[in-house]
Amino acid sequence: MAFIPIYDGNPYNYIRRPWVSWSLILVNVVIFFVFQHGGWEDADRGSVLGYGLIPAAFNGHDLRPEIYQAFLSSCAPFFGVGERLVHSAQSCWVQPLPDWATLFTYAFLHGDFWHILGNMVFLWVFADNIEDSLGHFRFLVFYVLCALAGGFAYIWSDPVSIAPVIGASGAVAGIVAAYFILYPFAKVWILILGRIPLRLNAFLVLGFWILFQVYSLVVVDDSGDNIIAWWVHIGGLAAGAVLVVVLRRKGVRLFYHPPPPVPMTPPPAAAPVIAAGGPDRRETEPTGYVDGPWGRH
Repeated sequence: MAFIPIYDGNPYNYIRRPWVSWSLILVNVVIFFVFQHGGWEDADRGSVLGYGLIPAAFNGHDLRPEIYQAFLSSCAPFFGVGERLVHSAQSCWVQPLPDWATLFTYAFLHGDFWHILGNMVFLWVFADNIEDSLGHFRFLVFYVLCALAGGFAYIWSDPVSIAPVIGASGAVAGIVAAYFILYPFAKVWILILGRIPLRLNAFLVLGFWILFQVYSLVVVDDSGDNIIAWWVHIGGLAAGAVLVVVLRRKGVRLFYHPPPPVPMTPPPAAAPVIAAGGPDRRETEPTGYVDGPWGRH
């Protein structure tokens, strides 16, 4: 990752806390570390095959691998200790998942620690202001629709592909597009190459990120394992750019440019007065000081 966003300092205008954004981060983290058995290594492969979005399976061109049941079975130890409880959990969770449902579930899975870290950092920095501008419920709808749009874009790019896609990148891309449209002049702190702090306008930071997605879609070689599904990002970007215009609160302006700070003006200098007792002696009184009718004659 060329840069890491760490802070934007953009204040809230309508909400006190971004509860939906925080909840989405928590859900993604719990799913990764608990149900996917995630960590520094790759997440359990059964979770990818079971709940990832596979275009060929979604379109009915191919069957989803049966190994997807391994994910649900491997979750059983987290439900308790004891043979009966484990068997009960396996019986409950090892059920076929409709392929249409993976259009939603894929967005809550991640491949490894760095995958989830990158998505959650973007969600932490930028999602709260989008939730503020849309409202809690409409932001949740916005998030889900951007994820769905990213999934549909991936399916459309290769309808017979058997490569599963996972990750919140489609929803995060929608948030990036919305932030770019609503707050392009907000100041964002980033780390260049993970170590050099820099404060830039959001349109420079996010504009670079958006252009890099388009460039990668055209230029980057998609062969090999653990490839990045650039079409998911493009679908999320397009959906976010349209939905934020429709779902924003009344009065929330597009491409908002905050007014420049008003410089502090020094108080006017006090007029010199002639002190009683000396014709040439002068002194300065504090601004706004009133001596009363008995002070001077």
